Amino acid sequence: MTWIVETLNATVDAELEALPADQIAKFIHIGELIQVLGLDRVRQPHVKHLQGPLWGIRMKGRDGISRALYEVVKTKRLVVVRVFAKKSQKTPRREIELALKRAEDMI
Repeated sequence: MTWIVETLNATVDAELEALPADQIAKFIHIGELIQVLGLDRVRQPHVKHLQGPLWGIRMKGRDGISRALYEVVKTKRLVVVRVFAKKSQKTPRREIELALKRAEDMI
């Protein structure tokens, strides 16, 4: 059984679509790696643990870097709850809090 990578809702879809094309392509590539190899075999620099149940997909392109924050909801199902362009080295606290709030709404 392969992994399922999905977004939470239309808001997250719009956040993803607002990224530069090369970062969207990177997101798609990492998503395909997760689907084919499994999340347990995809590690840094592609994914990184942030806090509690929250992880991040790391996308880098010509126009900067961005993150797609996700939570594993069920066996082999990953749901992206927040996508944003990063402006600093550390992931902003407000982005983590927003992602955790959206993840709570899933349950």
